[in-house]
Amino acid sequence: MNRRAFIKLFGAATAAWPLAARAQQPALPVVAFINGSAADPEQATAFREGLSEAGSVDGQNVALEYHWLEGQYDRLPAVMADVVRRRVSVIATPGFLPGALAAKAATATIPIVFAVTDDPVKLGLVASLARPGGNATGVNFLLGELAGKRLALLQQLVPKAARIALLVNPDNAPQSILKEVEAAARALGLQISAHEARTSSEIDAAFVASGREQADALFAFGDGFFHGRRVQIATLAIRDRLPTSFTTREYVEAGGLMSYGTNLADTFRQAGMYAGSILKGASPADLPVVQSSKFEFVLNIQTAKSLGLTVPPSLLTIADEVIE
Repeated sequence: MNRRAFIKLFGAATAAWPLAARAQQPALPVVAFINGSAADPEQATAFREGLSEAGSVDGQNVALEYHWLEGQYDRLPAVMADVVRRRVSVIATPGFLPGALAAKAATATIPIVFAVTDDPVKLGLVASLARPGGNATGVNFLLGELAGKRLALLQQLVPKAARIALLVNPDNAPQSILKEVEAAARALGLQISAHEARTSSEIDAAFVASGREQADALFAFGDGFFHGRRVQIATLAIRDRLPTSFTTREYVEAGGLMSYGTNLADTFRQAGMYAGSILKGASPADLPVVQSSKFEFVLNIQTAKSLGLTVPPSLLTIADEVIE
């Protein structure tokens, strides 16, 4: 064999060796993370930290794949069909109710970890909170039950408010929670007018409509798409001098007036921990649904000043964080 032929043969063998070695290595279990929002590093990090706390490290003993739908919920059936076909080890849908319902409908065997705003028993995701009994478990972060508190806080911030515009994504709005918001508004003597938005342009249109109706404040429903468009929503509200109430602190950090609700990062971390526990052998049927217990009230003082609002000292005292 001549020198050139030897080098060519040696080079081919050397290039083929790592591929052969990789092929002999066992495939890592896959966790498919599906969310309706745009890619969110903080949510991804929180979920990954929860996985790690349970002993599953991305890239070492588990492969974590992200599916960010960016508000395009019509992509969900194809994504769900793909992960079910490939029989991933866990389907995680934290903060994305349509994803949890789609996963439950698509498979009775692949473990599902959800984080939903409504009662998962009423939604048909689990048999009971203490003993889910099927292939799904996760976190319930109680947005509906907090609606009355959110509205009361908004009323204290804007005591003259009478007409409240409700911003809602119809693709991710359980009727039970909408009814709770409407009941809480009636109890406080407030008028609610719902405005639906599935796209960025529809968010713009919702603000035009709320202006036409002379709304005194905006109450935004928790939604993954809205979370990804939080800067747009906060900017429009400031432009229209419209006080806003949101579910999580991220909106307030983007310029919204106030938020009251579950710490979203903690919710995603808890979901990650459950996914990790399942990878280690726990059955979702036996993992009780976690009820969120960490709530926070966040105020943006700069936004309040720009709207000409004076924040009562009583609210400053109870705020978990005040953004200057």
